[in-house]
Amino acid sequence: VNARTHTLATMALCMSTSASVAKVARPAVRASAEEKPASVPRRVTKALAAAALSASIALAGPVSSANAEIRLPPLDPDPERCERAFVGNTIGQANAVSDRILDLRQCNYVDKDLSTKTLSGALMVDATFKGANMTEVVMSKAYAVNADFTGANFTNAVVDRVTFDGANLSNANFFNAVITGATFEGTNLAGAQFDEALIGKEDVKKLCENPTLVEETRFQVGCRN
Repeated sequence: VNARTHTLATMALCMSTSASVAKVARPAVRASAEEKPASVPRRVTKALAAAALSASIALAGPVSSANAEIRLPPLDPDPERCERAFVGNTIGQANAVSDRILDLRQCNYVDKDLSTKTLSGALMVDATFKGANMTEVVMSKAYAVNADFTGANFTNAVVDRVTFDGANLSNANFFNAVITGATFEGTNLAGAQFDEALIGKEDVKKLCENPTLVEETRFQVGCRN
């Protein structure tokens, strides 16, 4: 009986000790759960937002102004933003995804040399590229609505999924350029040259539907009539 009583007393002591430990530990667990998450640095948040916008444009591809409209962010307040075209994008060239938006809207590049630059995902709305040297430039998924490329030289350029709606491409030279997935609604193509250009099947159809594409230029593009 004494042994049994001793065993029961020992078990009761162990259970009491375990309950006390649980009571002490419980507040620590609660305090840990109530801790606030660490704040994300502002520059990281800004970079993620820029990447998200570039990615959304990349996933959407060229947007027809007749069917949809991209909601663009405010102009980049950086006073040197237009100068970034002379450096271009270096991250995510194929998908136009970068850690910062290449904002070239309303910038003036008349007769400037942008040859060999990568302008993937660039926002070019209302920018002026009259007579600009854009030889071998890479314009993957650029948004160039209402931009002016009069007389620009796109020789050997890669023009991939660019939105040229409402843009002026009169007398632009696309000699030996690669043109795929672009849109040309309301684009001025008078006098543009496409000699030796590699043009996607759907792009040929869109170009040939443009009333400003006439005479020899239609032959260069591959229009049937």
